[in-house]
Amino acid sequence: MPDNALNAPLSALPFTLPALRRAYAEGLRPEAVVAEAFRRLDAIADPGIFIHDARETAIAEAAALGAPDGRPLWGIPFAVKDNIDVAGMPTTVACPDFAHMAHEDAFVIARLRAAGAICLGKTNLDQFATGLVGLRTPYPAPLNAVDPAIVPGGSSSGSGVIVGRQIVPFALGTDTAGSGRVPAALNDVVGLKPTIGTLSASGVAPACRTLDTVSIFAQTVADAWDIYALTAAHDPADAYSRTFPAPKLSALPPSMRIAVPDAASLMTYGDNVQADYFRDIIARLRTIGAVVEEVDFTPFYAIAEMLYQGPWVAERIASVGARLDEAPETLHPTTRAILEGGRHFTAVDAFQAQYRLAELKQRCLEEIAEADFICVPTIPRFVSVQEVEADAMGPNAQLGIYTNFVNLLDLCGMAVPTTPRADGRPGSLTILGRAGTDARVAALALKIERDAASGPVELDDLAPDEIALAVCGAHMSSLPLNPELTSRGARFLRACRTAPHYRFYALAGGPPERPGLVHTGDEAGAGIAVEVWALPRTALGDFMAGIPAPLSIGTVVLEDGSRVKGFLCEAYASATAHDITASGGWRSFLRSSRTAEMRQMRA
Repeated sequence: MPDNALNAPLSALPFTLPALRRAYAEGLRPEAVVAEAFRRLDAIADPGIFIHDARETAIAEAAALGAPDGRPLWGIPFAVKDNIDVAGMPTTVACPDFAHMAHEDAFVIARLRAAGAICLGKTNLDQFATGLVGLRTPYPAPLNAVDPAIVPGGSSSGSGVIVGRQIVPFALGTDTAGSGRVPAALNDVVGLKPTIGTLSASGVAPACRTLDTVSIFAQTVADAWDIYALTAAHDPADAYSRTFPAPKLSALPPSMRIAVPDAASLMTYGDNVQADYFRDIIARLRTIGAVVEEVDFTPFYAIAEMLYQGPWVAERIASVGARLDEAPETLHPTTRAILEGGRHFTAVDAFQAQYRLAELKQRCLEEIAEADFICVPTIPRFVSVQEVEADAMGPNAQLGIYTNFVNLLDLCGMAVPTTPRADGRPGSLTILGRAGTDARVAALALKIERDAASGPVELDDLAPDEIALAVCGAHMSSLPLNPELTSRGARFLRACRTAPHYRFYALAGGPPERPGLVHTGDEAGAGIAVEVWALPRTALGDFMAGIPAPLSIGTVVLEDGSRVKGFLCEAYASATAHDITASGGWRSFLRSSRTAEMRQMRA
């Protein structure tokens, strides 16, 4: 028997599907992997991940497996959100009084176990799958896998954390308002939210039955898609079940058109790092051949608000049954408060909400009529546990701004980790597509994942006939003068900052509005956000001929000490300009200016 897997420490074994399959092929036993999974769980000492720990059963099931039999998930451990039935385990939905023993597997669980997978237990959640923070549970709340001061995300909190901690290669959650995507972003993992009905909801305790779908958390896009392909099937017992073409990764369109929120409607609730990060990621999309179209996201936000401010809250009452009247004390206080808000909705309200949804949906579809995909930040900002303890509702509502509208619009999506933000926090981008385009969404997610793994393009990657040029204003991607670069064959290299030796000014005149970057010499300054583009040397002279005074092309020092050509401003112009150094960059300044204008208009 080969000893590669046996000689390597199990603690170093990546818990991904390919790594485990290789290890099993080399002779590693499933019971050793299951034992290692629980060793990892014990090592992090987080009692909030599992509501039901099926340790003994899982180890016994693993030991009972004979030789590898060709099943695609033979010996693969996984975890399940505790609103999905697993035979022989209790289902609680994070409400002890609701707990009952499941006698049959949910449809998706049956398919996974038939493929050879081993369930390690039932994970924690926001009670009755109502919430996006992961703290609305009577049990200890799971600790975020990246930073315990940040919420784990919900409602599939335990499933997101257990994958983020690399205890299992995948876990199942559910997604009604974003519960399969928000925890993915907060725990730096992949979150797949399929088209409603492609994964059966039979055996799943409903939140909003018309909008619910089982979701998948995984370490990689390929693993998430593998699990989706194995579980997607028509279920005659599920009235909402539907099928689409065979789930194989589709080829991307030759010229992808991607809709993104425009600068005026991008919402990050004051988190400028998140806003800059998103724009940087969108700039990178252009380097893989995407045509990016900025659209007004206002109607999408209006739909997002309807999910918890409209009669869909009453649908959640239907899932709780008589509990709200007969045993309200068994509900988490925040869950109870949300459900109580659903009592005042009438049937008339429900129909009127449907009419309003149809109107908004039409507007949304008009905005994205030419787009193949929509890309949004998975979350607008990071939310701390302390914030939620002080305000149970507000931060939760903010977390859903890019997720709540998705199921109401019958979209599919995938949250995929990308390069980290400037402050080191994990980055996450969500790709959305129309119903049934799950395979195309996954194909783009795979491309983005690979792009993130390769890291930013370095200046060493310049071709001999190219020159690196740093731009800091209207020539940046998606801004008015960017075509002056792209029409000359320029390609995006990376987004970064200058060394902290510059002042930044908003110059008089326009349109378009222009900034000026001024070197401070030996005086203290700040690092300013820039984009570095590779411009063909043959186009440089023609490009420079169009640069008006007081701007010029000089040498710009970047944050890593490298030097490139870039836009600089003559110092005399600062006397009549507005110092915007504190903004940190042109995009941030534009956003703050537009926000101020909107506030004045509303005043």
